Amino acid sequence: MKRNKSQHHHIISLFIIQIFMILLIAGANAQAKDMKTAKPEDIGVSSERLARLDKFAQDLIEKKKTGGIVMLIARRGKIAYHKAFGFADIESGTKLTTEYLFRLHSMTKPVTSVALLTLYEQGKFKLSDPVELYIPAFKDVKVYDGLDDKGNMILVEPKRKITIEDLFRHTAGFCFGEGDDPVDQAYQKTIDWTKFESVPELIDKLVKVPLLYHPGERWVYSDAYEILAYMVEVFSEMPFDKYCTETIFKPLGMKDTVFMIPQEYVHRYTTKYGPTENGDGIVPVAKPGDPLGYANYMNPKVPLGGSGLSSTAMDYLKFCQMLLNGGELNGVRILGKKTVELMASNHLPKEIPQIPSPNGEARLGVGYGLGVSYLFDVAASRNLGSIGLFGWDGAATTTFMIDPKEDMVALFFTQYEPILWDVIGKFQTLVYQAIVE
Repeated sequence: MKRNKSQHHHIISLFIIQIFMILLIAGANAQAKDMKTAKPEDIGVSSERLARLDKFAQDLIEKKKTGGIVMLIARRGKIAYHKAFGFADIESGTKLTTEYLFRLHSMTKPVTSVALLTLYEQGKFKLSDPVELYIPAFKDVKVYDGLDDKGNMILVEPKRKITIEDLFRHTAGFCFGEGDDPVDQAYQKTIDWTKFESVPELIDKLVKVPLLYHPGERWVYSDAYEILAYMVEVFSEMPFDKYCTETIFKPLGMKDTVFMIPQEYVHRYTTKYGPTENGDGIVPVAKPGDPLGYANYMNPKVPLGGSGLSSTAMDYLKFCQMLLNGGELNGVRILGKKTVELMASNHLPKEIPQIPSPNGEARLGVGYGLGVSYLFDVAASRNLGSIGLFGWDGAATTTFMIDPKEDMVALFFTQYEPILWDVIGKFQTLVYQAIVE
């Protein structure tokens, strides 16, 4: 049946209208899926009590404890608080906004955990598997067992093999080279973070340093997550950073989460500060446009699983909310519910029930899971919180907290190194005191 010109135009018009409506609905749905803000009282949080966070941030900046701060609190799937204070760069007078990126340092580790756990869910490995099964270089590692009469290190065979779980929970035997014992000194002579060209090259150097202790017998923060990042590459047959982007960042809409410091993002980075020599103020230790070395952000050439990411608070919220939701956000599932439960539980053996405390009390009552801390004793922690609270921190004083019991995520981002443990502890107190129902 032939159609006349009028009918033809009418059909085309209807087709265009249908396409327009589809795009309009899709856009509306996309907007509806974004986390919305809410009046704090509507989600059980006090506006008056939240104002204490404002004063907290302003006091830190006025007292020259840091340059600028972004804080974010979300509860029951809605944002109750998201504010920026101070400066992205004090010297130029550039005001900080919530759009700025922060070097996450060790807050990269939970992302690496999630990346590897997506492969765990595919049956690629077991947590109890020896690492050497996939990285043969670990077959010949030895353990430090004191010094002989001539001052040489005595090396012995490990009592058991390093497992993948050991890497996840920092019980593999590695160190960070920050102490004065012979193993730390050997690490310092062997590892230069700014110079290696690939993670396999780093691994070749790591296996030359003896283990500080037998696997499973202690909890010592270490380079384990660089090895986990390499395992992502082994199991996925993709570069680590690309796998994270395709599997986590793009699906969650984390458009401002990047490895290292890409040139096109430099103008959105904050300056990192540190203490003056006499401790009475702060000085810049890394400007966004500086040559990219450790002073700015670790290794400039290699996407690192333990410290390589930068992000905004809003972007990292999406990652946290996915975990709080049991592995899903906006209809996109990254992990299964039971995998998140496994990740956010205490994996430390009974011999080491909690994380050694960095300052005498910050980690009491806290164990460690697969890339995150886990609060198992609120009273012992000497702070407000809930059993089951999990999260982690970054060296430049960033932190995230995920509380399933309170259905809450809280983020504190600044750029000051070394980490201000007292600030993170007080932030936690101020977040929880604002909950009123």
